[in-house]
Amino acid sequence: MDLSALPFDTGSMLARLRPWVECESPTYDPAAVSKAVALAARDAAAAGGAVEHIPGPPGLGDCARIRFPHAKGDAPGILVMGHFDTVHPIGTLAKMPFRQEGDRCWGPGIMDMKGGTFTALEALIQLTRAGIETPLPVTFLFTSDEEIGTPGTRDLIETEAKKHKYVLVPEPGLADKGVTTGRYAIARYKLTAHGRPSHAGSTLKEGRSAIREMARRIPQIEDMTSDDCTFSVGVVHGGQWVNCVATTCEGEALSMAKRQVDLDSGTARILALNERREDGTGFEVTKSVVRPVWEPDAGTQALYEQAKTIAASIGLDLPHRSSPGGSDGNFTGALGIPTLDSLGPSGKDYHTLNEHIIVHTLAERGRLIAGLMAQLS
Repeated sequence: MDLSALPFDTGSMLARLRPWVECESPTYDPAAVSKAVALAARDAAAAGGAVEHIPGPPGLGDCARIRFPHAKGDAPGILVMGHFDTVHPIGTLAKMPFRQEGDRCWGPGIMDMKGGTFTALEALIQLTRAGIETPLPVTFLFTSDEEIGTPGTRDLIETEAKKHKYVLVPEPGLADKGVTTGRYAIARYKLTAHGRPSHAGSTLKEGRSAIREMARRIPQIEDMTSDDCTFSVGVVHGGQWVNCVATTCEGEALSMAKRQVDLDSGTARILALNERREDGTGFEVTKSVVRPVWEPDAGTQALYEQAKTIAASIGLDLPHRSSPGGSDGNFTGALGIPTLDSLGPSGKDYHTLNEHIIVHTLAERGRLIAGLMAQLS
């Protein structure tokens, strides 16, 4: 099969991707995420997929499973996973509108990961138009909570993945256009500082500020970072009235490690910061959602080697590595299901107001994914 003959047209792709990007969908706005999932599912249905809408977990957006017709029916096949929640709040389009300049295209969520999910769908569309039947059935799973650690859809993902032989994850391509064959272990923690109330004017010295306690603890946590395990505090909320000494301050911290044993050791260290004093003030750490370490195994390595051969056939190098940062590939890889991640287009600065993709990588990644769909058996 000549993958270079498949007519991936980046102008057409960007025009059809644009509505996905302009349908803003921050995780904590369930209706917005559900709308984005429904929009993408509509396009998948137009391409011939049978859509099953899945109600979202409490407080989160809906999901969708799209099965494409195949002679092998429900036999184990290829699962493509894409999340439609983003970190960008509603209104980000006013600051970062969808726009193209030369070989770059901007928009909230275009790199992480609407562009990649769209490209994977386009790959299947191109194969269908060319009359090429995939050896295995292809299923897409659209989810709604990856950006907050997948607390609500992990069971759905793992249950669906176990029905398939391979998992493809079109998260953003690496800076060198490589792919991911393993991911670090990740844990999130909820932080709560407890203070003692008083009037901030007349009885200031009688109070104990929870905000001050949190401020003292943040560098303590981040200074625990080592080569083996990193720590960062990314969310802090405290106080309600400026004329009251704050009695509660809450935050969230993240730790990441290449090996599970190092993450477990780091978890023990941060949990050791728990302290409650006799007067009720203190500091509390509780472990929240986690992503297990995904260590490359023989199945994933074999999948990568096949992808590398396909990439070479279209004139591309395809480096690979274990990557920091989590994805839903952590779950499927940890289950031992051959998984290939970072298959989406390359770009830069995702999770920022400069998030953009490199336009020509849409076609490159489309051909790579189409080759995998057409050859995996």
